[in-house]
Amino acid sequence: MSLAPVRTAAVRTAPSLPDVPARPVSIAPRPAETSAAPATQAAPAARQGAPRVRAVPEGTEARGFVLYVGIDETKAAADGTTLHRIVEALRALTAEVAPSAETYAAVALAPEGAGGRDVDVVRLALQDPAALAKQREGQGIRDDADRHPNGVIIDISRKRVLLDGEAAGLTYKEFELLQFLVLREGRTIDRHELIDNLWDADDEAPSERTIDVHVRRLRSKLAHYQDIVRTVRGVGYRFDRHADVSIRQASTPSPDLY
Repeated sequence: MSLAPVRTAAVRTAPSLPDVPARPVSIAPRPAETSAAPATQAAPAARQGAPRVRAVPEGTEARGFVLYVGIDETKAAADGTTLHRIVEALRALTAEVAPSAETYAAVALAPEGAGGRDVDVVRLALQDPAALAKQREGQGIRDDADRHPNGVIIDISRKRVLLDGEAAGLTYKEFELLQFLVLREGRTIDRHELIDNLWDADDEAPSERTIDVHVRRLRSKLAHYQDIVRTVRGVGYRFDRHADVSIRQASTPSPDLY
């Protein structure tokens, strides 16, 4: 796939990675045009008292998002448009919906005839952690942490736990529980907070006793590393990192739930 860079006064090429068949060319950021919406426009009523986004861990805030669009110039032309027009249309829409937002566009370049799905090429070119990890796994490349013979690897990006190089075999709920504690390292979490965040409102809410059972099963699977999940008597549970514990995740914290 070959994508010609959009004309711009400022073009930056991100550093390439080994085995990544593409590189990004970034278009300079531009604030959204506030004239797209009336200055007197009130904030939507839905924002008033809106619940906190569950995918954002406590102590952090969402500052934006990334949208990967896979389309080459030939397909764009067949659709009667160009990459530049698509970028400008998305920017205009953002300015209309959220006048205070800022936008930044990047065009992914790849060698001609590279093949593959356009969106996958874009994700690799822009160094999306999940796409890079999948590529390395498909090529049989093991990460340095995987080669570590001893210790605990809590791999949040791949939803797995390795104990001395072997998978711990946690259930989905057990991993959710451990991840919730890990993302709040050093803070004691009471049982009610675990229930409120890890069980949907539509589900039958478990009792505090049920939480204790889940924690006990989790700790049993952590074997001789079980003390990383510490019981704070009369309060709840806390994750304590040891020197032999490694936390692996993408450049931004992984959401608690999907």
